[in-house]
Amino acid sequence: MLLLLLQLTVGVYGLVTRLPFYILSWLGPGPQPPSEGPQRALRDKARSVSGVVQGPYRALASAKRLASTMHPGVDTLDKMFEHSVQSFPHRDCLGTRELISEEDERQSNGKVLKKEAQQAALSLGRGLAALGQQPHSNIAIFCETRAEGEAILTKVQSVQHIVVVGTTPSSWQDYPEGISIHNMAAVQELGVLPENVARGRTRPRPSDLAVIMYTSGSTGIPKGVLISHSNLLAGVTGIAERVAGLCEEDTYIGYLPLAHVLELNAELVCLSHGCRIGYSSPLTLADQSSMIKKGSQGDSSVLQPTLMAAVPEIMDRIYKNVMGKVEEMSTLQRTLFVLAYNYKLEQLSQGQTTPLCDKLVFRKVRALLGGRTRAVLSGGAPLSAATHRFMNVCLCCPVVQGYGLTETCGAATLSDLWDYSTGRVGGPLVCCEVKLKDWPEAGYCSTDKPYPRGEILIGGANVAMGYYKKDSENQANFLVDDDGQRWFCTGDVGEVHRDGSLKIIDRKKDLVKLQAGDEESYVIGFLVPNQKQLELLAAQHSVRGSWEELCSHRAMEELALQVISEAALAGELERFEIPSKIHLSPEPWTPEMGLVTDTFKLRRKELRAHYLDDIARLYGGK
Repeated sequence: MLLLLLQLTVGVYGLVTRLPFYILSWLGPGPQPPSEGPQRALRDKARSVSGVVQGPYRALASAKRLASTMHPGVDTLDKMFEHSVQSFPHRDCLGTRELISEEDERQSNGKVLKKEAQQAALSLGRGLAALGQQPHSNIAIFCETRAEGEAILTKVQSVQHIVVVGTTPSSWQDYPEGISIHNMAAVQELGVLPENVARGRTRPRPSDLAVIMYTSGSTGIPKGVLISHSNLLAGVTGIAERVAGLCEEDTYIGYLPLAHVLELNAELVCLSHGCRIGYSSPLTLADQSSMIKKGSQGDSSVLQPTLMAAVPEIMDRIYKNVMGKVEEMSTLQRTLFVLAYNYKLEQLSQGQTTPLCDKLVFRKVRALLGGRTRAVLSGGAPLSAATHRFMNVCLCCPVVQGYGLTETCGAATLSDLWDYSTGRVGGPLVCCEVKLKDWPEAGYCSTDKPYPRGEILIGGANVAMGYYKKDSENQANFLVDDDGQRWFCTGDVGEVHRDGSLKIIDRKKDLVKLQAGDEESYVIGFLVPNQKQLELLAAQHSVRGSWEELCSHRAMEELALQVISEAALAGELERFEIPSKIHLSPEPWTPEMGLVTDTFKLRRKELRAHYLDDIARLYGGK
């Protein structure tokens, strides 16, 4: 009876909120009901400019010409920042929270206006020039102090100065002779001296190197990617065009490392549009984060961001935590949540909003990220369909998937804010084009039905200059066509849907080899199980022991595998996609362990070495 009443209430509310639009539409032209979403989502995102199915595909807005800059003449990063300062001189720019006690309590602090940020940047640049830094010479940035730094210094003979981030006095025992240690504040003070202010400033050219950004190393040794000013600006231009409504009223929370191209792009997009940026970390992001004292607010609750870039691992954690709490609800509460969830999912598919459900049911979930988030950009790895749907519903804002690589400045494709489909990464950005290259050995061809398939190639001004000191890999991965267009061969396999959206479906040569050189014919899995769920499963089958003992128990491996296999078959996975054997790992995979990157991408080489004995056991049947 209560469920029927809730359904009736929600239905009446939906009718009442839309009734004025329908009445006005009968009377004549006027406001339309908020149902444009499905129509917009069904529109073509891209078309093949060559007329053939392998492409290249371009966004409709750039079918004739790819975009490379946001404003005429603003073709380098320093010009972009100056344009932003002139446009938004009195808006907040950067902000941090200061650690105020050993108990990790934090408070709001550290706002910096656009003009002040520009002055700080100019002072630092002049200070570095006063220390002898020359144009077109490299600067190495290590923004997390590690003991290994001293060992590195002994092998880099050219280092003369080390600038320590922060304002605290710098001291470093036993560092090599001939190296001067400075803190950043001291360098900035050097930069405001009259004789250094009077020095002429050498401006970069669009083709000049802006940054050497290293790949994550998830599939091998990290490679330094040479990225120019024009490369970065093209990528930023493409992303900014796809995120509707960017303005100085937006607030972005930055918690991913700036050494990741996703975070660098996101912050540059925000700086160029006057958005303010608040800095956080994965350990202080939410109220429940490990570095936030119990009862205190996390960074999201204090900052209340409107924009956020997230890697799937972070969203998977939110999904699992919330669903864990749903499982603990009473039968009635759980049923009401599922009813509201399914109702909103249906409404989203029709382009409708659900303000009543958002306020009554999903408000607490939305509050996990501050309560004001209007868009979340997911990148760095594939986002599961279940997590994607959950985040779209419970965060009450669109979660859009994008695709890009360090070699393409993190920019290639991005879904529209109103596209709630899952499993796809959107159409090409206005700065680049995408085409498919046949891979007949694996059965991927542009003639495949229902969609053309092949290796993904990305071309445009956002394609990097190449790899640092890797000539052979440059020749294999970077191409220049007859028109002078640079292309990067991604090694990813994709299919292009009828509306021009891209879906990633495979990776070239992603197989496991034994020492004898044979390729394995079945899949094995390594899992970090949910402790509560595994202990419950163990109790149901009378298996006892500590957490570590449960994870190493062969019976628990079999029981967990059975649960996984049932879920995989229910999800209609193919047999070859389902693991035949698994290993349960008691310790979580964290960047500190070295098994995943800072954005939680798997480090395959390190994982293989860490679990080498278990791999041999699972494949050898020991």
